[in-house]
This record gives sequence, C-alpha cells and structure tokens, in this order.
Amino acid sequence: MDTRPAPVLDRRLAIDAVSVTERAAVAAARWRGRGDEPAADEAAIQGAHRELLRAALSGCIVMGEGGQGETERLHVGEAVGTGGIEVDIAIDALEGTTLCAKNMAGSISVIVLAEPGSLLQVPAVYMEKVAIGPGYPPGTVSLSVTPEANIKAVADARGVSPSEITALVLDRPRHGALIEAIRATGASVQFITDGDVAGIIHTTNPQASGVDIYLGSGGAAEGVLAAAALRCLGGQMEGRLILDSDAKRKQAKALGIKDMSAIYGLADMVRGDCLMAISGVTDGPLLSGVRLLRDSVETHTLLMRAATGTVRRISSTHRDLGRFVSE
Repeated sequence: MDTRPAPVLDRRLAIDAVSVTERAAVAAARWRGRGDEPAADEAAIQGAHRELLRAALSGCIVMGEGGQGETERLHVGEAVGTGGIEVDIAIDALEGTTLCAKNMAGSISVIVLAEPGSLLQVPAVYMEKVAIGPGYPPGTVSLSVTPEANIKAVADARGVSPSEITALVLDRPRHGALIEAIRATGASVQFITDGDVAGIIHTTNPQASGVDIYLGSGGAAEGVLAAAALRCLGGQMEGRLILDSDAKRKQAKALGIKDMSAIYGLADMVRGDCLMAISGVTDGPLLSGVRLLRDSVETHTLLMRAATGTVRRISSTHRDLGRFVSE
C-alpha cells in the first residue's frame, strides 16, 4: 500500500494551465505587428481571464496585472476557477508586450500554479538578478559578489577563459556600468530588448541559446516567474529587490518583507512544488509562436513541473476556432 501523501498539485491542473496560456497567446497573436501594445496586452489578459474562470481549481491570483483597484482582471487577490484544488497563481498573460506589438522574437504567455503560500510576494519594483543553468556546483554565482567575479566563477566551472562566456543583459541605460564590467573580463554581451523571463530560461540551454549567464535588473514579478522556471528546469538564481525609496520600502513592508536588502535564492522565491506553462506568441529561440491558419490555430507550449523535473513540449492544432473568439 502506498502511504505517501497525495500530491498537492494534481497533474490534471496541467491541462488548465496550458489552456490559459494558449488562449492568451492566440488572443495576443492577433495583434502582432500592429504597434498597439495596450490592445495586445488587454487581449491576452481577457483571454487568460476567461480560461481561468472556467478552470477546475480554486485559485488566488498572487502575482498578476496589478493590485486590486488597479485593474479589472487578474488583479492580486482575485479568486478564479470553478472549485477544486487550492492553488496560488502567478501570471503574465503577455510577457514581452513590445515584442508582440512589433512582431519581434520572444513574446510569450506565462502562468505558474503553486502550492498556497509558496511564492515570494514582491512589490511592483525592480529586482537585481543573476542566473545560470544546471550543471554547475552549488553557489557558483551570487549577488554578494561582483559581476566580474560571477563571470570568472562560471568560466572556471566550465574550464574555459572568460572570453568564452556570454552574458545576457536587458538593453537598458541603467545597465551601462554592468555592461562595461562584463566586457572588461573579456566576456561578450548578448542583449534582449524585453522579456527577461525567457532570457533567464535561455541560460538552461546554452548550446542552443548561446547564453551562459543572466545579469542585471528587471521586474521583480518576472524574477519570481523565472525562479519557478529554474525550479523546473534546473539552475541557480538569486534576486534582490531594489527598494530605493520610502514608498517602495513601504510596499515591501506591507507584504511582510522585513529585510530590505535580502538576497533570495530559488528556494526562497518558490518554496514548494509548482506547475508552469509557457506558450509562444511570436517566434523565438524558446518557442515557436502562434500560427493563425484559415481553418485552425497552432500553438506551441512548454509545460513543466518542479517536483518531477518533467518538461513537455506541446504542439497543438485547434480546429474549434470558436474557443478563441471573444465572448
């Protein structure tokens, strides 16, 4: 007789997770290249929200499109689902809104279903991040040391010179000094214009992406989503909230954060099991985008689970086009 406790996250939740990101991705894809970021974002939010309302779960949005009163759908604290297993939900219905509006590579839809209380609650601030993929000794990289030291540590672990290391960085003016520091080691810099969830995931497959390490600051919520991905795929990551004003520190305190300079590891940001689904909106190195055909729609999704380390690539053809029509 199997006496092991029943898993908190049932595998049947995976279908609901995939359905949410598929619907959001298709809705956003209809706005690819039209230059209208708000319309693309709102379409994705509406699509994800409709699917979550009918999902067989009892969900609470803990990381979404804004706080209660700031947005109508997918706000923090919103209850979704028709009943069932209780889960916390972190969602970015359209990550890489600018990428979608300009029909550039790498726009995705992301959702995480996690055990209640297991996701780090963060305010709407930036987070300093460092991340690498699997296969390195524990503690190879850390925010407690300089970017130069992290580059050298990755190079030493691989048995190569820093000149063979490529760091991925968001192309932002605030990263000027960081970029100089990276290049001073001999390492190269690869830029992304948006989408640092996908950017951090690229570190897990350097053979395909050419990326060895992610460095720099981006959204704190995106940092937690990326941490969930690395919990599933393997790797190392640390994050530190950038709380450089009284207002931001007040927000953090309201969420129960006491140490304003704390460095968070993967286990701090995602403390239990989680399911994660990512659907491509535009074509990119991580996933192919949505194909809008005359009599069908094709979607491409990654489905991952932390407890098992299982990663599934799901390519789907949808002939029931009515499912993707706004209600």
